[in-house]
Amino acid sequence: MNILISLLGSTLDRQGRGDSRWGFWRPSVALTMQNDLHFDRYHLLFQPTYRVLCELICEDIRSCSPDTELIPEELPLDNPWDFEEVYAKLYDFSRRMHFSLDDDEYYIHITTGTHVAQICLFLLNESHHLPGKLIQSQPTTRHSARGTYTIIDLDLSRYDLLAKRFAIERDHDLDFLKSGIATRNRRFNELIETIERVAIRSTEPILLTGPTGAGKSHLAKRIYELKKANSTLRGPFVDVNCATLRGDQAMSALFGHKKGAFTGAIADRPGLLKHADGGILFLDEIGELGLDEQAMLLRAIEDKRFLPLGADQEDCSTFQLICGSNRDLHTAVTQGRFRFDLLTRINLWSFHLPGLAERREDIEPNLDYELARYTEKSGKLVRFNKEARRRFLDYALDSATPWHGNFRDLNAMVTRMATLASGGRIDEATVNAEVTRASRVARVDEDADLVALLGSDYAERYDLFDLAQLKKVVAVCRETKNLAEAGKRLFAVSRKRKATTNDSDRLSKYLSRYGLNFDAIRTGGRLKQEQRL
Repeated sequence: MNILISLLGSTLDRQGRGDSRWGFWRPSVALTMQNDLHFDRYHLLFQPTYRVLCELICEDIRSCSPDTELIPEELPLDNPWDFEEVYAKLYDFSRRMHFSLDDDEYYIHITTGTHVAQICLFLLNESHHLPGKLIQSQPTTRHSARGTYTIIDLDLSRYDLLAKRFAIERDHDLDFLKSGIATRNRRFNELIETIERVAIRSTEPILLTGPTGAGKSHLAKRIYELKKANSTLRGPFVDVNCATLRGDQAMSALFGHKKGAFTGAIADRPGLLKHADGGILFLDEIGELGLDEQAMLLRAIEDKRFLPLGADQEDCSTFQLICGSNRDLHTAVTQGRFRFDLLTRINLWSFHLPGLAERREDIEPNLDYELARYTEKSGKLVRFNKEARRRFLDYALDSATPWHGNFRDLNAMVTRMATLASGGRIDEATVNAEVTRASRVARVDEDADLVALLGSDYAERYDLFDLAQLKKVVAVCRETKNLAEAGKRLFAVSRKRKATTNDSDRLSKYLSRYGLNFDAIRTGGRLKQEQRL
C-alpha cells in the first residue's frame, strides 16, 4: 500500500471559489491527480479552525481518487509557529501511527503547513519517527491544477555521487586520526574506524587503554582536533597526567579552590575541569587518581557540577571526558583501588590500543612518519640509504625486538639516527650503532624490569630456565589488555585439549608462584611493592 501523510494548507489549498477552484493548483488535491502515483490511504492533518476547508478538500480528493481511503486527523495547535509545540504534536501523531515498513510505502508531504511544521516533518522523517520518503509538490503554471511532484529519499546510500562524497570525507577523517600514516594492521584500522564514528556522533566518555607509549595521548588530541574541525565543540583540549596529582594538589588542580582553602592557596583557582568547559578533558593514567577525586569526578561527569576546595557554592562545566590507562581498571576495582561506578560510567566507549610489537606491519609507515616529523622540527631533510633502511627494518620487525616503549622508542631511535646522519643520509653504520645501543638498553631494561617485579636478588632465587619463560609471559601480559586475553594467547595450544578452559585461573596461578599478578606486571611491579609494605 502507498500511504500519504500531509498537512492541510490553509493558504495554498484555499485558492479559487466554487467550480473555479479546479483551475488552481492546490497541493493537497493535486497529489491525488497524478497519473503515475496512487495513494491507497491518505492521512490529512488539519487544525480545527480550518475544519470547513478540510471538508471541502476531502470532498475534492474523493472525487479525484475515489478508491483512496481518506483519514482526516485533527492537529490542535495554539501557535503553529511554536517549534516546541508543533514538534511535540507531530511526534505524538507519529507514536499513534502503526507503521508496517515491510508491507507499505510511506510518503511525507512537506509542501504545505508553516515552515516550522515542514522542518518538524523533516526532522521526524530523518529520525525515522515518520519513516518513508519525502514528497514535494509544485505547480507547473498558476492555472494548472495537477502540477508536478518530486520524491526525496533520505537514504543517501541510493545516491552514488553523494555516497562517494561522504566516503571521501570519512576517509579524510580516518586519515586525520592516524596522522596521515597509511597503517596496514587490519585490527588497528578497524579500531580507528569505530573511534571515528564515535568521535563524530557521541559526547559520552571515551576510555583508551594500552601500554605506555602506544599513542593514547596523541590519539586523544587527534579526536579533539577532529571534533573541532567538525564544529562539534568550542572549548579547549585540556591534558592532565593523573600520576602527577596527589592529595590536595589533585583536588585543587582538577576542581579548583578558593583563596585560603589550604596552606599556600593565596588566590582563587578555577581548576582544570572548569578550564575544559565546552571542550575535552583528557585524564591520562586515570587509574592513578585517589578514591576521593574519583568520587568527585563521577559527580562532575553525571551532573556537570562540582565543588571547588573551600567553596560554598558548586561550579559547573560541560566537557567531554577522554581517559587513558595502562592499567587493567577491572582488576583495580577488585582490589579496591578504583570505583566500580566510575569505571561503569567511563567505559561506555572503551578502546584498547595495541603496542608496537603487536603492529609490526605498521612500523615501516610509522618510520616514514617519524622522519617527516624530524624534518618538520629541524628543517633538515633526512633519509635512509637503501642498505640502512633494510637493516633497520630487519631489526624492527624481528619478533625478538621487544619495543617496550612502543612509539616513544621508535621516535627516540629515529631522532638519534637523523641527528647523527651526515649529509642528510642515515647510513648502515649509523643504524648498526643505534641497534647495538637499543639492544644493550633493552637488556638493562629487562634486568631492571625483573628487579622491579621480583626484587634485586631474583637471579639468586630462580633458574635461568624459569626466568626465560617468565620474561615471555610478562611480555605477553604487557601486550594484552586483560588477564583473559593474555591467558588465551599463552595457552593457545593446550586449551584445545581441555573440555573446559579457565585461562585466567591458569595464568593467575602461574604468576602467583613469583608473587605477581597481572596488574603488577602492567604497572611495573608497583602493586607488588605496595603489597609488601
